[in-house]
Amino acid sequence: MLKETLLKSVTAGAAELTRFFDKDFTISNKEGINNLVTEADHAAEKAIFSVIRESFPDHYLLSEEAGAIAQDSNYKWIIDPIDGTVNFAHGLPLCCVSIAIEKEGEMIMGAVYAPVLHELFLAEKGKGATLNDKPLRVSHETDVWKSCLVTGFPYTFLDMPNGPLDVFDRLIRKGVPVRRLGSAAIDLCWVAAGRFDGFYEHKLQAWDSAAGFLMVEESGGTVTDFSGNRYSPYQPHLVATNGKIHDQLLNVINNKLP
Repeated sequence: MLKETLLKSVTAGAAELTRFFDKDFTISNKEGINNLVTEADHAAEKAIFSVIRESFPDHYLLSEEAGAIAQDSNYKWIIDPIDGTVNFAHGLPLCCVSIAIEKEGEMIMGAVYAPVLHELFLAEKGKGATLNDKPLRVSHETDVWKSCLVTGFPYTFLDMPNGPLDVFDRLIRKGVPVRRLGSAAIDLCWVAAGRFDGFYEHKLQAWDSAAGFLMVEESGGTVTDFSGNRYSPYQPHLVATNGKIHDQLLNVINNKLP
C-alpha cells in the first residue's frame, strides 16, 4: 500500500509538472534571490497531497511549499513538488518530483520522477533502487581526480571558508569536471545510476535529498555529511559518492589534501 501510494503520488505530481512545462504560468519569488515558486509547484503539491491523504490521512507531511503538516504518526512523507524550479521556469527539462517516506526516523522508500526525461527512480530500504524498473548501480571510479562530479551552489554563504567556491576551485584546478544541473534530486539519482561518481553540496533542505540519498545508498554508494558521519537530511551538508572516492572527496571538501 505504501509503495503503491508513493508511485501514485509521484505520478500525480509529475502530471502537473508536465501539464505546465514550457507553457505560460505565474511565477513568484520567495525570500532571497532567484528562489522561485510557480503555479505548477502549488498544483503538483496539491495533487500529491490529495493522493497521500486518500490512503493515509493521518500521516505527517513535510513539503517545500506548505511546510510541515504535523500529525502524531510514525510515518512522514517528505515532498518536493518540483525540484529544479528555476530550470522548470526556464523550460529546461532537468526538473522532477521527489517524494520520500520516513518511518520512525529512518528513510524507507523514495521516488524521483523526471517526466520530461521519462525517468522514474525508485528506492526501497534493503531492496535496491531502479530506474524505469531496471536495477541501479554506482560507478567504479577509484580516483577522485579522474572522476566526474556534480554540485550545486546555494545563493548564500558562497564566500564562507571551505565554501562552494573554494571547493569548486580546488577541483577544477586539478582538471576535474564538475557539473551543476540545478536539481539535487536528479544529481543524487544520477550518482546512483553511475552517471556521476560523486555529488556534494553545502546547503540542502530535507525535501531536496530525502529520496535521492536513499537511491544512492540502495545502489551501493555512500552518503555522509562533510565530517563523514551518517547522513541526515535535516542538516545542510551532503557528500554522495560511489563509495570508492568518498574519503578522497571529503579531504578535498575539508581542504585536507596531502
